[in-house]
Amino acid sequence: MTTPPSKSPWASKYRGATVEDLDPPPALSSNPSDSITNALMRAYERDYTHLTVVSQHTRALLGYLSIPRLRKLLKDGKVMDNEPVEKAMLKFRRKDNVYKVITMDTPLEDLEDFFTGGVDGSGPQDFAVVTDGSRRFVLGVATKSDLEEFVKRRPA
Repeated sequence: MTTPPSKSPWASKYRGATVEDLDPPPALSSNPSDSITNALMRAYERDYTHLTVVSQHTRALLGYLSIPRLRKLLKDGKVMDNEPVEKAMLKFRRKDNVYKVITMDTPLEDLEDFFTGGVDGSGPQDFAVVTDGSRRFVLGVATKSDLEEFVKRRPA
C-alpha cells in the first residue's frame, strides 16, 4: 500500500516525525476569572502567543486567549485590562462540533493539515492544543511557526 503524496513541500523533511519531536513547551493556562493583565504578563514572560483557559474547579479546557487578538481588543477598547479573561477568551464550541485530537504521537503531516485545513477542512487554525489521547490533560500548545522552525532546524 502506498501513501498518497503530500501536498506539502516540507513533507519529505518530516520523515516520520511527530508532535513530540517539536518539543512543545508546556501549556500555560489561565482561569476565566483571572485578570487580562495577569494573563498578558504571564504570556509575555514566556513569549507565548496563545494561552489555554481552563476551569478553576474541574481543570476542563474551556477555550483560549490569542494574545495578538487580545492586544487588538484592548487597543480598540472592546475589553479593559482589569476585566476577567472570560470577557476576551475564545470559547470552544463543544456541541455538534468535531474536534481533531492532537497528541504527542500525531504525525507532523497531520499537524500541518490541521493548520492549513482546520479540524474538518473548514479553515486554517493558528495553533493546536496538544492533549493526551483521552483529551483529559493539556500537555502543550503547538503553532504553525513551531512547525516551520522544526523544518529549518532539521538536516536535509
